[in-house]
Amino acid sequence: MRNINIGIMVAPQITFWLAGGYLCNGVPVGDGEYLVAAADGGVRFAGCSVERLVFSPTHAGCRFTLHNVIIGINFHWERAQKQTFEGELHFFIEEGKVRAVNNLPVESYLKSVISSEMSPTASLEFLKAHTVISRSWLYAQIMRSGASSQPVLGYSTGDEVIRWYAREDHVAFDLCADDHCQRYQGVPSVGNSRADEAVRATSGIVLASDGKVCDARFSKCCGGMTERFSACWEDEDYSYLDAFRDNDGKQGFVDLTDEAAAREWIESAPDAFCNTADSAVLAQVLNSYDCETSDFYRWQLEYGQEELSQLVARRSGVDFGTIEALEPVERAASGRLARLRIVGSKRTMVVGKELEIRRWLSTSHLYSSAFIADKVEEEDGSVKFVIKGAGWGHGVGLCQIGAAMMGERGYSYKQILEHYYPGASLVDIETVAGG
Repeated sequence: MRNINIGIMVAPQITFWLAGGYLCNGVPVGDGEYLVAAADGGVRFAGCSVERLVFSPTHAGCRFTLHNVIIGINFHWERAQKQTFEGELHFFIEEGKVRAVNNLPVESYLKSVISSEMSPTASLEFLKAHTVISRSWLYAQIMRSGASSQPVLGYSTGDEVIRWYAREDHVAFDLCADDHCQRYQGVPSVGNSRADEAVRATSGIVLASDGKVCDARFSKCCGGMTERFSACWEDEDYSYLDAFRDNDGKQGFVDLTDEAAAREWIESAPDAFCNTADSAVLAQVLNSYDCETSDFYRWQLEYGQEELSQLVARRSGVDFGTIEALEPVERAASGRLARLRIVGSKRTMVVGKELEIRRWLSTSHLYSSAFIADKVEEEDGSVKFVIKGAGWGHGVGLCQIGAAMMGERGYSYKQILEHYYPGASLVDIETVAGG
């Protein structure tokens, strides 16, 4: 079984706890709390500075705990947690700080991912579906590692800024533990017999298309219509990441590239798997900090004109003056804005793609770029912008809330995957090129 390296955290110093019996660079070390710090060009531990520390478990019951692990980095739920892990713990220096990396088998990693991304109350078929796409995404990233070293791509012409964000290849480890890759929050979440069963039942199975492992993207809530890859990332598309209505039979497709149709869609609540207020189903997908957000399928926020002008200037680095209008230039298939014109008293610019739009219009990220923005004049003469939106995330691939609802309604994991990744096949990783 293949092992992978997961980057957990980086800090000037790290406090951790060992339990169960470990070897430190081959030498037995007792249970208890320890501290490592960056010093003298290496990792200082027990009065010595070394290039690398490796804590290896002596048996399967060993666990280590890291303090102040930051999760949700740059998102609205960012916070520090204490997390416990199995497998090996590695420490080394990265840009003058101590990096903590967890080395463990792929299938053990997936048990935690499935528990970290969703609740133990989720249906087994939903968990099995998510296990397959998490495994597929993992192998797709490993196989393409080194293909591109540019995490930010696009162009700027002075009047237009178009950016998209690739998954930055981590040099010293395979994946990180946060939403940038996949949520991996350690052993406390692994105590989930359904997650264990989902991983065992789908062991080694991935989605494949044209002889390659699928880049199986997923998001929290598509908003009723899934999106194509090119709307969010490179200008290319994959047959298994298509745009379609997220309902039974994918019926009632609406051309949301049309502005009038997009407005009607966003201001209404069309039938879709992810259009649910069922708290039991939402609890399958949403951790406690996700539930701090109450609206997923449709949402609304308001900015005062001055507030919006200051926010955009701070987030974009561009002084627009007073923002006069937010004008859609190009909408993608799900109604998500791929290009938005920002009209200010000092200058006007077009921004894209979807994530860059979301970054410019929020202190973290807007829930999605599927929105309409109306300028409203109040009775007192003040001006505000009312933004109404649909969905949470980029909308490409599996919709987690929609898939949870499908599982609740009795769909099998194969049917869930067929719905969200049309044309893809289920195969053993060993049969795929490069696997």
